[in-house]
Amino acid sequence: MAISKEQFQKLNKKFKSKFSKKSKAKVGKISTAVLSVIIVFLLSFIIVGLCILGYVLSFVNGRIAINLDSYKNSQDQTSIVYATDANGKNFEIARLHGEENRIWVDLGEIPEDVQNAFICLEDKRFYTHPGVDWLRTIKAVLTLGKSGGGSTLTQQLIKNLTEENQASVARKFNEILYALNLEKNYDKSEILEAYLNTIPLGSGCYGVQTAAQKYFGKDVQDLNATEAACIASITKAPTKYNPLLNPDKNKGRREATLWYMYDQGKLSKKEYDAALKYELILTNSEKYVPSEEIQTTIKEEKKIYSYYVEFVIDSVIADLVSQYGYTQNEAWRMVYYGGLKIYTCLDQSIQAKLEDVYVNRKSFPVEKNRTETGENGTKKKAQSAMTIMDYEGRVVAMVGGAGPKTINRGLNRATRAIRSPGSSIKPLSVYAPAIDKGIANYSTPLLNYGIIVGGKRWPQNYGGGRGAEDSYVSLQAAVAQSLNTTSAQLLKKLSLKTSMYYLTDRFHLTTLVESGPNSDQNFSSLAVGGMSHGVNTLEMCAAFATFGNGGKYYAPICYTKVTNFSGDNVVLTRQSNPEQAISEETASIMNKVLQTVVTQGTGRGCGCKGFTTYMKTGTTSDTKDKWAAGGTPYYCGAVWYGYDKQEEIRGIGSSNPAAKIWGTVMSAVHEGYPEKGFSFSKKMVMRDYCKVSGLLAGDSCTSIGTGYFKANKLPKTCTECTGETPAVEAEIPTAVPGY
Repeated sequence: MAISKEQFQKLNKKFKSKFSKKSKAKVGKISTAVLSVIIVFLLSFIIVGLCILGYVLSFVNGRIAINLDSYKNSQDQTSIVYATDANGKNFEIARLHGEENRIWVDLGEIPEDVQNAFICLEDKRFYTHPGVDWLRTIKAVLTLGKSGGGSTLTQQLIKNLTEENQASVARKFNEILYALNLEKNYDKSEILEAYLNTIPLGSGCYGVQTAAQKYFGKDVQDLNATEAACIASITKAPTKYNPLLNPDKNKGRREATLWYMYDQGKLSKKEYDAALKYELILTNSEKYVPSEEIQTTIKEEKKIYSYYVEFVIDSVIADLVSQYGYTQNEAWRMVYYGGLKIYTCLDQSIQAKLEDVYVNRKSFPVEKNRTETGENGTKKKAQSAMTIMDYEGRVVAMVGGAGPKTINRGLNRATRAIRSPGSSIKPLSVYAPAIDKGIANYSTPLLNYGIIVGGKRWPQNYGGGRGAEDSYVSLQAAVAQSLNTTSAQLLKKLSLKTSMYYLTDRFHLTTLVESGPNSDQNFSSLAVGGMSHGVNTLEMCAAFATFGNGGKYYAPICYTKVTNFSGDNVVLTRQSNPEQAISEETASIMNKVLQTVVTQGTGRGCGCKGFTTYMKTGTTSDTKDKWAAGGTPYYCGAVWYGYDKQEEIRGIGSSNPAAKIWGTVMSAVHEGYPEKGFSFSKKMVMRDYCKVSGLLAGDSCTSIGTGYFKANKLPKTCTECTGETPAVEAEIPTAVPGY
């Protein structure tokens, strides 16, 4: 049916009216939602902003964030390191001075020309801003730094004191807060004095006094305007504008500095002209004449500290950081300039004998065509490190490298060379835990045959031997001969998780990889010591000490006390409290087992002369690292031997240099010591056992050995012995000394 034009217009009007109402409603809902989001965002922004503002105001107006008095007082005080002699008397072994050349002078001794040179060049509104020059800061931000830096002298002082130099928004924000806080707590003269005494000025100089002496052979109080401008010009780039190295570059910036001083009214026209014409006489100039009254910058012959002293320095710095919350720089400064007295655990006699062996490479293999430093295109000689401790955690001696020590703060391999331990890890990762858990004992027969790993039989023994599926050997013999197959078999029974637990939680080896794709919780790492990273001699020594002290683990310490210079304030104390890592009887049994490494195994001929020795040697499968760790009734020691840049150790035969070095050092250390033996647990008993069954020897047993067992966990007595010696006893290859 057709509709008229009037009817169509009426329907169309009705439709548009209905659609318009729906659209307006929908738009209204969207607008409300958007408005809500905007309001929430603005409220959140305001709340966050208020929180940040509250933090800023609290920090800026709060307690002193950086104590300038502390920096001034610790600027040039020598710290002294002490050892104790046999009579308990302390004696000095080292005086610590920083590598930096610093002398603090009061602001009143610094000429106005020097003060003005720095202010006019670096921060012309220094006396009027609150620590931050907001105009320069905003300009620097808008121009992305092209207009020059926005840092004030106060901000530069913060950076000099904290040594926080990374380019980040967070660092700049913190720097601004510290600067505002500093200006709230110190007046301008105190801030300027601190700045002028800490600013780095090239050639190892920190502060204007040492710079004056370095470049002009004068005290700072004798500098004129030209010399002041010369020193101030160095600040932007201490090497680029060093007047001794780059005089032309310094000259251009120096003249600009003099112009700023004139332009800002600190020099008259006459003074400015005279300063430009002044002939600068530097300490490397032919016209320079040294003054007898001035201490020149010729330094005293640099003292080379021992590896032990540097270990003490590192330990004290680390403890200051952890216990007081100091930055690394603050702790370092306190050690070198804070006038501390540090009382160490060093035994100077032992240290001297250890250094004698290492400096002169006694018992080290002869390496033809290699040199100490690798000069003339030769390869460097092998390196080594050793740590010696007593049985209560005191590190009594340490050497971090072979050959003469020629530099300070170099690589201390005793603590920082992390290398795979090879078979030396087995007593810690497999044998001690298995005995401790009651899984094995001294005479337990272990299968001398590899396990299946990745579808293949693994591992092989040294020399390529694989054992056999019917070949068994006692735990004691397996350790003495350093068999790989047996440790893998026993680890399988023990479990990887338990092994890793003992290494990290009982023996406190901190350098292992505990998780992730490179985790050491695998058979290669735990059964034969092929680790992702490895261990160091310090922690290996502390772990092996448990076999000589009844199973107690003592965290290694190298100092007992740190005081201020007068001694009336104890800054730090250290003592090592024992933890029972393994039972006393387990430790005693392991001691007896490891003694056979020296008497009949891989450590033959490498023990300490005249004293009972326990030891375990180790060589990595790629023969790049050699180890020996063990002890006497007096001390425990650990040795690593290898190359700094890892390579296969060749041309030394089948012996282990680490074991020979261990024996040489320990024999020298124990010269003149009275006879002494180990103390063993009363819960350990000695019994004869059957070499066929591993059980206690019965009446019918004909192949008998003597072993050591837990009194409350003795094996049963052998009752059905065939009397036949297992073939494995004859098949085990003769142990390679030191392998």
